[in-house]
Amino acid sequence: MPPVLTSRDRARLKAQAHHLDPIARIGRAGLTDAFVAEVDRALTDHELIKVRLDGDDREARQAAADEICARTDAAPVQLVGRVLVLWRPKPEEPAGDR
Repeated sequence: MPPVLTSRDRARLKAQAHHLDPIARIGRAGLTDAFVAEVDRALTDHELIKVRLDGDDREARQAAADEICARTDAAPVQLVGRVLVLWRPKPEEPAGDR
């Protein structure tokens, strides 16, 4: 289940994401399993990422954003134009790995 963000959390994350560049881009192939796996890996490594959603149809971009969030258990921070900002907390390390 994706984490729930308060408006204060969302504002803080927007400020942190401002300087980030998109790390992944949905192209002609659409929302593939490989793309979702790449986004999942990036979220595990970085917590906060930007994804570029290409296409002219606003509803299609929103549907893709919703599907990415559902498949990666990430919270959408914002969707502005074609750029989606996602956040998911890093998984906690087991006590033996510290």
